[in-house]
Amino acid sequence: MIPKLTDRLIRLAPLSLPLVVLVVGVAAHLAKPGFMITLRNAAFDVYQQWSPREYQPAPVRILDIDDESLERLGQWPWPRNQLATVVTKLQTMGAAAIVFDIVFAEPDRTSPSRIYQRLSELSAVPDLKGKLPDHDQIFASALSNGATVTGFALVNHPTPRLPVVKPGFALAGDDPRLFLPGHAGSVTTLPEFEAVAVGNGALNFLPDRDGVVRQVPLLLRVGDTLYPGLTAEALRVALGAPSYLVKASGASAKLSFGAQTGINSVRVGKIPVSTDAQGQVWVNYSMPVPERYIPAWKLVVGGVSQADIKGFIIIIGSSAAGLQDTRFNALGQVIPGVEIHAQAIEQILQGTYLTRPDWATGAELLFMVTMAMVLIPLISGLGALWSAVIGAGAAAVACVVSWYVFVNAQMLFDPLSPLLTNLGVYLVSSVLSHFRTERQQRWIREAFSSYVSPNLVWHLIENPDQLSLGGERRECTFVFTDLADFTSLVEKSEPELVVSLLNEYLDEMVRIAFQHDGTLDKIVGDAVTVIFSAPIVQADHAARGVACALAMDTFAQAFARTKRDAGISLGTTRIGVNSGTVIIGNFGGETVFDYTAHGDAINTAARMESVNKYLGTRVCVSAATASGCPDFIGRPVGTLVLKGKTQGIEAFEPLTTTQVQSPAITAYREAFDLLKRKDPGAKAAFAAAALTYPGDPLAALHLNRLQSGETGTTIVMAEK
Repeated sequence: MIPKLTDRLIRLAPLSLPLVVLVVGVAAHLAKPGFMITLRNAAFDVYQQWSPREYQPAPVRILDIDDESLERLGQWPWPRNQLATVVTKLQTMGAAAIVFDIVFAEPDRTSPSRIYQRLSELSAVPDLKGKLPDHDQIFASALSNGATVTGFALVNHPTPRLPVVKPGFALAGDDPRLFLPGHAGSVTTLPEFEAVAVGNGALNFLPDRDGVVRQVPLLLRVGDTLYPGLTAEALRVALGAPSYLVKASGASAKLSFGAQTGINSVRVGKIPVSTDAQGQVWVNYSMPVPERYIPAWKLVVGGVSQADIKGFIIIIGSSAAGLQDTRFNALGQVIPGVEIHAQAIEQILQGTYLTRPDWATGAELLFMVTMAMVLIPLISGLGALWSAVIGAGAAAVACVVSWYVFVNAQMLFDPLSPLLTNLGVYLVSSVLSHFRTERQQRWIREAFSSYVSPNLVWHLIENPDQLSLGGERRECTFVFTDLADFTSLVEKSEPELVVSLLNEYLDEMVRIAFQHDGTLDKIVGDAVTVIFSAPIVQADHAARGVACALAMDTFAQAFARTKRDAGISLGTTRIGVNSGTVIIGNFGGETVFDYTAHGDAINTAARMESVNKYLGTRVCVSAATASGCPDFIGRPVGTLVLKGKTQGIEAFEPLTTTQVQSPAITAYREAFDLLKRKDPGAKAAFAAAALTYPGDPLAALHLNRLQSGETGTTIVMAEK
């Protein structure tokens, strides 16, 4: 027993192990574990380092609170009246938007009114209340005179106050809040500043695991409230747009096939911005350039021309080392956080930001699976050397295509997942391929033993001359089974439960087929196809088929009840049986055989299974099978005209001896005889049967037919 098991594992390994590697690669690509994301991001970073975006002048400038500005104008924070002067100058010079990459969370401590208030609390002072200037009021007044944007920082703990939402949001498709990472609170700018500003945006970035900022969020969320990012608000205010249009999966012209794949784009004014599923924009970094910065001190002393300000989005932030607003970018550099906002705005205006399309993952998977499916048979047929050449060529294609679309279309496609997966497939296949060659003959025999009934294997062993292409015409009986609603159970259950449940179910169904000397033709999901009278002729194939169907039905009912008692909602097993002449034999190529049948009889058997859903029965047997069973017990269903057919087929529901003698079946048969003669009394007879025996689906079926104006026993099926 052990040597046979070992031989089987060795024989199947050249196929199964590479497929396992492929499945693991596919699962990892879909699950996106942290190490895979890190590898993918590293590849994207290398692309940017090899080919950074070339800086092109854009109407965006950073008013930089740099170290020299702090030396010339004083330490930070500057008095708000001084900031008001900066804002007023920018407004006078025609700035399109003035954006603060700063949170003004507390009142200005240097304001005379604040100093007076503190002094009055400590000692008696002259009454100057209302007579001293308030820097915060001066700053708020300046903010109210133009297109200004304040900032706030979202945090992961509750706070007493949340930011003011300035824009409106028009939503198309799925609710974007489903896909945005949530925050619990916010460090906000003072209400008097928020109230007069035209925009209010979040300063947050969402760095990757390695701390690198590769994307800028256009949208964020606190609870059920949507907030714009500072980048988005800067654009919106500069463009004079009142709101955003957010498109997610399910929106018009967005293919998602019913899946909630995330956010697709955010329209700011007339500019549609493609985003990832979480509403973020990939930043295509350029090298730092001086043209992007205006030192704050130069503006204050009058050293900046109007041409550098008019029509520009001015972002006020800091590059000063002491203020520590620095981030890692994809170029391996440490840059001020304000520059990330500026670069993102530049790219959106110029359309040069990076994108990773919704279909990128699918394209990568398709390439991965295609190359693996090519490599696995090639290694067996061509050997390791040529397979290595082909595998290396495929890896080169993946890298070249990924690099090409990055450089020419600013698209991000992962070259590493397909490359690593197919490298694993190649290595495993190469190591194991010679085992497959050495044991090919025994592999064929053992494979047949694994997948088809023993009688077929022994027949082929005793008659090796029949192991060839071709076949013969023969009358056979076919049993088709299908487990209703199993797909929905799969979708809502854990994989381990589904696999265990299906294996337990199929094991017994196949065992019953083998007990009746049937040949297992196919297992497709939960469906089983069994052939009788092949490969060995069985004169009683029809009776065997009916007996097999009844045994399967008995088991399936008991199995379903047991699972339902355990809390597993298992559906009904539907079974169809039909007999007829088909071509039976070995089909396939010179090295792979598929012993199966072809002909209308097997298609009709499949239809007999599916009509159970319409009839309300569990087992349906054609007249061709019933007539081949001298001791057949059952009741007539009617003459079924299957979809696409013109001739009807008489169908029967097989019954046990006890069932056929029951009052319900007697009442049904009497009503059916009237129906067959088109006797007007059939309607009343079926009404009485349906009322007395409400659990009889066939009585209810014919009553509904008669009530809708149909007559006779012919039932025309509208569906397959």
